[in-house]
Amino acid sequence: MYFVGLMSGTSADGIDAALVSFDADNNPSVRTTLHTAYPPDLLADLIALSEARADDYPKIDELNERLGELFAESVIRLMQRSETGPEQVTAIGSHGHTVRHAPNAPEPFSLQIGDASIIANRTGITTVADFRSADIAVGGQGAPLVPAFHQSVFGSTDQNRAIINIGGIANITYLPAGNASPVLGFDTGPGNTLLDHWIKQHLHLDYDDDGGWASQGNFSDSLLQALLADPYFAHAPPKSTGKEYFNLTWLGEIANTVSDTFAPVDVQATLARLTARSIAQALETWLPDTEEIYLCGGGLKNRHLVSLLETQCAPVPIEDTSMLGIDPDWVEAAAFAWLAKQALEGKPGNLPSVTGARHAVALGKVFPAE
Repeated sequence: MYFVGLMSGTSADGIDAALVSFDADNNPSVRTTLHTAYPPDLLADLIALSEARADDYPKIDELNERLGELFAESVIRLMQRSETGPEQVTAIGSHGHTVRHAPNAPEPFSLQIGDASIIANRTGITTVADFRSADIAVGGQGAPLVPAFHQSVFGSTDQNRAIINIGGIANITYLPAGNASPVLGFDTGPGNTLLDHWIKQHLHLDYDDDGGWASQGNFSDSLLQALLADPYFAHAPPKSTGKEYFNLTWLGEIANTVSDTFAPVDVQATLARLTARSIAQALETWLPDTEEIYLCGGGLKNRHLVSLLETQCAPVPIEDTSMLGIDPDWVEAAAFAWLAKQALEGKPGNLPSVTGARHAVALGKVFPAE
């Protein structure tokens, strides 16, 4: 059975598309992959929208359609690359692109854009989207949603494992050995998002290649401690967050409370420490029995960040998910292919122990192909 997973994460670097097959035991195999970078003008609009203080509904509607077309184009190119016809694919699972995530608002919601009707129409493939709202409707955070997939494919009978995804926001899935206790998972805080936006502001680069700029700076302990004092880090799971919370406005407001002055490169060094320390602190506080760590997501390409994380988490060994059978770049796209399969089969896609939902539910809305 073939499914396509589409993922646009909080780093907003583009669309990951993966063609995934499943065997009779529901084990996934990533067959073909394709990354589509966002055009500069679209990327600028997405960043501006995610950081806006007030909702810009006309812009949301416009970008919803533009992203739908780009998602569909990504699938068509993926199918051409894999020499697969639409009749061979059961469904597409599209995460969409998150522009608002407010699970703790008086009226909780999470908004992803990328019109699924357009995707289904252009590709001729049934599309499943809007995965978060069903979990929120039963009292959950609507995130993270990937831990159920992690449990299905990465669990161990004899080791307590943590799967750490470092995207724009970093999150942890805790997989107890032999499912002896419930799976846990939550967002730890910023992953790459502050690093990316800070270097964009000062060096006009999209990201800090291998953490080269951060490695040249001297981190400020006073700034680091001020950032870590934010209540989010001490808040017990379940919890989730996004760029509407952890952004340069947040950074500036806290930096202004510290009497020291900082060179831009030293702030970058401090932000790298913040990501590593907040992840390690979450493990120490909430998941002290972790015996193995496996990384995935774009942050894995930042060798300076990974080195900091290895130091912070020692002596727990750190590998990446390729050791467990899935390339770390494609775990999340594969997860949304799996979630689409779960949806069509009427099976739950959330884990109440992770999101805080009152009970497990099937996730996603189905948009049939014409």
